[in-house]
Amino acid sequence: MFRRPRTPQPPTGTPDPRKTGTSQEPLDPTRVLADLLARPTQEGVLEGALAYAATLLGGHVQGYAVVRRGQDQVAAVFGGYPRSLLGLALTGPWAQMRSRVVPDGSRELFDTNGPDIAAQLDAAGMREAKISLVVPLSVRGRHLGALILDRTAPDGIPPAAQEAVTKWAAAVAPILSLLEGREEWKQAARQLTGALVEAVESQDFDSLGHAKSVTDVSLKLGRVVGLTDRELEELWFASMLHDIGKIHGEHGHAQVGANFLHGVPHLSEAQKAVRHHHERVDGQGEPDKLAGEDIPLYARILAVANAYVRLGGLERLKSQAGKGLDAKLVGLLEKLPQ
Repeated sequence: MFRRPRTPQPPTGTPDPRKTGTSQEPLDPTRVLADLLARPTQEGVLEGALAYAATLLGGHVQGYAVVRRGQDQVAAVFGGYPRSLLGLALTGPWAQMRSRVVPDGSRELFDTNGPDIAAQLDAAGMREAKISLVVPLSVRGRHLGALILDRTAPDGIPPAAQEAVTKWAAAVAPILSLLEGREEWKQAARQLTGALVEAVESQDFDSLGHAKSVTDVSLKLGRVVGLTDRELEELWFASMLHDIGKIHGEHGHAQVGANFLHGVPHLSEAQKAVRHHHERVDGQGEPDKLAGEDIPLYARILAVANAYVRLGGLERLKSQAGKGLDAKLVGLLEKLPQ
């Protein structure tokens, strides 16, 4: 009765969504999320964390992250700092493990390391830092490492920007402690997805909680049509992220949202669902005017769930059955406990 999505084929030549350098275009949380989902590694997470933290400071910064592996080591770099720093064991202004602005961060960094390490730091251009922001990565009192953002211009770092980066680091830190196993990683990805969706929805008070409500209804429908656990997992991401493109405005948000998942092969069907959740079964929707079962199953489920939450009940939904919405799915929704 319901056509399942085809087995996804890994795309080739997918671009890296991250930007580097001190003049990068501003990143938003959704790009960080896409990067995290596509590259669930410690370095990938930390690179994304540094990139977004840089935008919170207004750009024009370079940075690196250290982690504690018996001894503090550089685990990621951002901007102009070279990858040759990765794995370098060193000490620095993060030793106190508290958020702080260091007026002369380079001096403290060079003073606390021996001449051999100082030479490597010098070659990397780190002596040019005029001011540094050090933000710890901690989980329940356990210190995992720190983000260090350096600015070569003497501009100060406003307290509001420092607070924003500190909060961002607090959101990222649990991810680092959960990357060791697949189940822990799935939980971490969901946590960050939920946090980012909430951040987008908070821009519009009326949207608060919308994605979670749509997701709850989508999963109920998904179970009724017989989706597997793996398929339900992908439907969860599609439902949670269906409006994420609105961070760049209402117009064309479905296509924008789908683009954020472009580099995540194991969520290829979720990407299609996000792109096509405004299609109509009568072929009058957007962006591609698909009709009937040519619309991906996840997108049809998402459309019914979205309309149900937006319209506030089944009675208003019934008039759209067979026109904008899949009539069979609307019928199944009627049978679910309300």
